[in-house]
Amino acid sequence: MWALVAIVLQLFLLCLLLRMILSWFPSSGTGPMETVRSVLFTITEPVIAPVRSFLPPVRVGGMGLDLSVTVVFLVILVLLQALPR
Repeated sequence: MWALVAIVLQLFLLCLLLRMILSWFPSSGTGPMETVRSVLFTITEPVIAPVRSFLPPVRVGGMGLDLSVTVVFLVILVLLQALPR
């Protein structure tokens, strides 16, 4: 059972990582990459949104840096380490 939980958490980590990487590139609005971006957003946003409500964006210069994805990523890494082997 713990192996299944670990697999689900690892897949979610992969989705978070892909979401972070795609956020570095501008959105074209159409095409296959937008479909991937939309699917990743749909999968990850329900977990990230509550964290974002507690952790507002950090002001860096003239922009806000959203750390909620990073916090969720780190929490999942800790959970994976805490799971029984």
